Amino acid sequence: MNSLEQAEDLKAFERRLTEYIHCLQPATGRWRMLLIVVSVCTATGAWNWLIDPETQKVSFLTSLWNHPFFTLSCITLIGLFFAGIHKRVVAPSICAVSDYISRVQHVL
Repeated sequence: MNSLEQAEDLKAFERRLTEYIHCLQPATGRWRMLLIVVSVCTATGAWNWLIDPETQKVSFLTSLWNHPFFTLSCITLIGLFFAGIHKRVVAPSICAVSDYISRVQHVL
């Protein structure tokens, strides 16, 4: 196999890899949007929970029971992290992709 064929094979592989990575971008955007929405809901609920004067007077569990929006959004955020949303959000970042492509080129 001469060097021209090798170069063409490498270019074809790079195009296929780039095509695959671009297919991941819409899903990544949806995961990022979901993470942003749940984070904002949790922050808003936490603010309302903290400024409530009843929070200091009642037990921790009772205060969580009195603020179901914060409780549910916090549980959802924790569940998303246990489900691996952090991997889905940062997996196809541009730096990681370019590093991956350069490593594949080096190996090939």
